[in-house]
Amino acid sequence: AGFETEGKTAVAVFRENSPLGLIAMRDEPRVDAREAVAQLKRLGVTSVILTGDNERTAAAIAGGLGMEFRADMMPEDKLTAIRDMSANGGVMMIGDGINDAPALKQASVGVAMGSGTDVALETADAAILRDKVADIAATIRLARQAMTNIRQNVSIALGLKAVFLVTTVFGVTGLWIAILADTGATVLVTLNALRL
Repeated sequence: AGFETEGKTAVAVFRENSPLGLIAMRDEPRVDAREAVAQLKRLGVTSVILTGDNERTAAAIAGGLGMEFRADMMPEDKLTAIRDMSANGGVMMIGDGINDAPALKQASVGVAMGSGTDVALETADAAILRDKVADIAATIRLARQAMTNIRQNVSIALGLKAVFLVTTVFGVTGLWIAILADTGATVLVTLNALRL
């Protein structure tokens, strides 16, 4: 029980029915996991570990990262959890194993870690190739910046078109000026998009 509270799995080693000793093994979080969770919190993202590990092991890992967790989950349990979370909005599922594949598919966005199984990589919508958990927060920031940029570009393009449509209809500007303004709008939105 002592090993389990530390998140370790104990294996007894025997030779001819005589105990030789115990080996304690533990999955360690990725090196950058703590910083990644902190970055996600700053972005307003809630992180939850969905794991097939037992309760004590999950508590030890999640506690060290400051995350919520759900333990003893089979693939169908993870799928149900993702469905339940999706009722409250978009859900990103990050996984790397065969048992993560159904939940990756169910999530709004499924992300596989680059070292994951082929099934996880094929099922996911995206893959983090450098195998750094901190890249997840960077991906979310980039996606948010891209959406802001798209909204700006649509506003610029439609705004310029509306202004020159009205001024052309009322004879304030000529048709050629409106055509040049339309081309100018294309150049502006292209330059704005290049900021990413």
